[in-house]
Formats: sequence, structure tokens, C-alpha cells
Amino acid sequence: MENKKKLIAKEPDVEYGRYSYADYLTWQFDEVVELIKGKIFKKAAAAPKRIHQRISGELFLQIGNFLKSQKCQVYSAPFDVRFPKKSKEDSQIFDVVQPDICVICDLDKLDDRGCLGAPDLIVEILSPSNNETELRYKFDLYESQGVKEYWIVSPENQTFTINTLIDQRYVTSRMMTSGDVVESAVIKGFSLDLKAFFEGVD
Repeated sequence: MENKKKLIAKEPDVEYGRYSYADYLTWQFDEVVELIKGKIFKKAAAAPKRIHQRISGELFLQIGNFLKSQKCQVYSAPFDVRFPKKSKEDSQIFDVVQPDICVICDLDKLDDRGCLGAPDLIVEILSPSNNETELRYKFDLYESQGVKEYWIVSPENQTFTINTLIDQRYVTSRMMTSGDVVESAVIKGFSLDLKAFFEGVD
């Protein structure tokens, strides 16, 4: 596409950059990029480690199988989630992310380009290159935009943390690991035995 800008993403200066979803749609990056408060964040150009993909794939399958015949739908990256504030116009949307996994129960938020509005559940699987983004910027973004549940999975440490939105603030669970069972407040009835789960993705 000749008129698209060829850009190479660099870690953005926190004080610089005000890009919108309209800008985002014109770009051709070598890396996967996201927008948070109008600033560009990149994900590594190289493919994630195998364990990242195993965890993502297995968790997606388990959630997807559980949701069969239910109205909620599950999606995995690449899948754009746009967070509008005052306007739904592309030029007025400054937060666009690609979570590893997300669950949307209000199907009116879905369109041909992804999800417009807060998913009910977002899962981010950490890697050495994106820990700071997930733990710092996305936590604040998801909390402020009303994502009801935000899971953070660490493949390296085999740990699992759930942030549950209560009175517009996240309440963070203790760090769970092998021997614990994860239960979701959003996906009623869904549970995950972490011992079996992490052993199954080795």
C-alpha cells in the first residue's frame, strides 16, 4: 500500500506523541504496536518464546471450550481493542491494545475491526520485553476503562495474578502458583487448576 507510512517503532518518550487510532490504521510497522494515551508502544519484532505461545493457546482453548453455547466470545491476539472516551471517532481514540486473550460478553462492542469498548476480561502473558508495559501502563488503562477482570500470567515464574474491578478500582489477588485454583468472577463457573495447567504446557 503505497501511501502508508513506513515507521520503525522505538520505545516512546512518555512526554512525546499524540497519535490516534486513525493514525494507527495508516501505519506499516515491522513490530506489533499499541497506543496508550496516544503514545506508541511496541512489542518485540521476534516471535514470543514457545512457552508464551503454549500458555496463550492452552488458555484460549480452555476458555473457548467453556464458553461454547454461551453468549460471551473469546479472542486472541492479534485483535484490536479500542477504548473510546468522549468520542468513538477514529481520530479521537488514543488507546488501542492487542491483549493476548480477551473475553467480550456485550456483543454490541464487536465490529469488523475488533472490540470498541472495554472487554469483560483481559489476559496478558508476560515476556521479558513487555513486563513494564503490562504492569504499569496497562494496569492503569484497564482499571480506568472498566475492564472487570485483568489476569497477568508469568510463564517464567509460573504465577498467576487476578485484578478484579471493585468500586472502579482493582483489587489484586495474592500471587497464585502450582497448587492453587483460579476462579473467575466474570466467567461464572470457570476454574483453572494451576498445577495441571502449568504441567500441561511444559
